[in-house]
Amino acid sequence: MATPVLLQRGPAPWLLAAAAGGVQALSLALPLPGSGQPLWWLQVASLAVLAHLLLAAPPGRAGVRRAGLLGWLFATAWLCGTFWWLFISMHTYGGLAAPLAALAVLALAAFLGSYYGAACAAFRALCGRGALPAALLFAALWMLAELARGQWWTGFPWGAVGYAHVDGPLAVLARSVGVYGISFVAAALALLLARARARHLRSPRLWLGLAALLLAWAGLAWQRGCALQGGCAALGASADAGAPLTLALLQGNIPQDEKFQPGSGVPLALSWYGEQLRAAQAQLVVAPETAIPLLPQQLVPGYLEGIAQRFSEGGQAVLLGIPLGSPQEGYTNSAIGFAPGQEGAYRYDKHHLVPFGEFIPPLFKWFTQMMNIPLGDFVRGGVGQPSLAFAGQRLAPNICYEDLFGEELAARFLDPAQAPTVLVNLSNIGWFGDSIAIRQHLAISRLRALEFERPMVRATNTGATAVIDHQGRVTHQLAPHTRAVLAAEVQGRAGDATPYARWAGRWGLAPLWLAGLGIVLLAWLRRARA
Repeated sequence: MATPVLLQRGPAPWLLAAAAGGVQALSLALPLPGSGQPLWWLQVASLAVLAHLLLAAPPGRAGVRRAGLLGWLFATAWLCGTFWWLFISMHTYGGLAAPLAALAVLALAAFLGSYYGAACAAFRALCGRGALPAALLFAALWMLAELARGQWWTGFPWGAVGYAHVDGPLAVLARSVGVYGISFVAAALALLLARARARHLRSPRLWLGLAALLLAWAGLAWQRGCALQGGCAALGASADAGAPLTLALLQGNIPQDEKFQPGSGVPLALSWYGEQLRAAQAQLVVAPETAIPLLPQQLVPGYLEGIAQRFSEGGQAVLLGIPLGSPQEGYTNSAIGFAPGQEGAYRYDKHHLVPFGEFIPPLFKWFTQMMNIPLGDFVRGGVGQPSLAFAGQRLAPNICYEDLFGEELAARFLDPAQAPTVLVNLSNIGWFGDSIAIRQHLAISRLRALEFERPMVRATNTGATAVIDHQGRVTHQLAPHTRAVLAAEVQGRAGDATPYARWAGRWGLAPLWLAGLGIVLLAWLRRARA
């Protein structure tokens, strides 16, 4: 079937690419009251629109340039629609003029979108005949662009398309190939959908292919179910670890514009969190990132010591966010813990720091000086830091958007005897107001739970404070932007690591890079021989 002329000339393809990119952003979490669930089918459909436009590009260099620009436009619209809330942190809380804040978001999206533009240009240059080779090439190039966005320049993989599938049929892949592997399969399906025509319904090859896909999916679902029930040891079997822990997850809802103000937010935080820590009856109490907004040496004498004494005796433990350090040693964004039998304070230092918020990239000091944000130049913690041992569980903290980087969390599973039984995220998303960022971050944590088949406990300043079980299901959650305590319980999981945790813990994302580059190389050789 010939491509309509409308999609080859004039403004229509460009408008369609931008609109499809915006729809892909919506697929990650619809910004509607009572909604926010990712829509996997909408993600595949929106990416299929881009794939159709790429296939419609004319041959030769002009078509390659056109494909690159269409891919860049799609990705820029998608990424602007995904992390537009950065505008809130820069303008509302940072005091940056609205036009400059909007331009900064657009510039970041355009820069990161260039990875996808390059991938689309390469696809048009290398794509040959055959639906399956084209699908594998498009999937490999899309995955490589996702990997580049997730790792280059410290990485900012927020909104990778795999997160749209946390509730979809591709979720069974998480334990084996992680979020980027899901992105690969989603892109392949999008390309096949773009090439589909009504006449293909009469082809036996189509139905055989669909039957093979269904059988493969059923096999993966069976393997996952078998592993979750404690069988299939070679596939990463796990089982309940000890008795469930009762939880008190503290959500202070301290206004972000007051959080670090000595006359308002600081005394409010110290008073409210101190009161909740004293009153808590749960086995594990968790307070969010920088719940204590002062360094220990800045606190009233006895404040932190009282917390330590309270939880070093009896049967309770606490994890709370607090900055640590000194001008001589440097500062860290940290979580400290106290538990019975623990010698001194447990300490976890954030490893993956936020650019512009926790460190200033080279040559960008001029930009941060334009904002009124308490910027820090923090020291990084190590990868694979030990967990807090308590009540037969190993509690592994991560702070803020560290849970975006599954390959770094995987390093904690290298030693089976020390592997986490519960993941704990301490966050403050208050910088981004009452935006879709809260629901997007919840989906990210859910996918980490699926990758590792470990529960994730989340304590945040403004939301989403929640408990996610080892199957990625939200079992308890507080309403965002409320000051409250979430009383819940969590069942830890122990046993063999998932396949993803094993290979990502040893080699990071290198296997996916090699697989993607290998497919591209084969496509290039195939094209050269043609």
